[in-house]
Amino acid sequence: MRQRLAQFSVGAAGYSTLEVLARGHTHWTMAVLGGICLCALCAIAHSFAHKSIVFQAALGTAFITAAEFATGLVVNLWLGWAVWDYTKEAGNLLGQVCPLFSFYWFLLCLPVFGLLRLAARWKAKRASEV
Repeated sequence: MRQRLAQFSVGAAGYSTLEVLARGHTHWTMAVLGGICLCALCAIAHSFAHKSIVFQAALGTAFITAAEFATGLVVNLWLGWAVWDYTKEAGNLLGQVCPLFSFYWFLLCLPVFGLLRLAARWKAKRASEV
């Protein structure tokens, strides 16, 4: 439970920071989504540790895009909070997701899965030394 809370917290803070750097602002719902997404990426890294980082990044991208779409349906379309709007992006789906941002998620997933792989190796090495 402590590990998941740490993963969630890092994801929430990390995603919020990225949004502030990229857009100049964020919304609390993006912190929640970032926390959920990092927990999912950690689960993918663990479950598919034997697969390549590119494979893991593709799965991570699919999860993030689906989570972003579901969140967008609720916060943007149902609640009308206008947290983001991709309607001007090519290939968008109801203005909530688009291929360009899915590609960005893929690029972001590559170093995340690389770091998760390094963390798993460090943890295994540390456990073997005990």
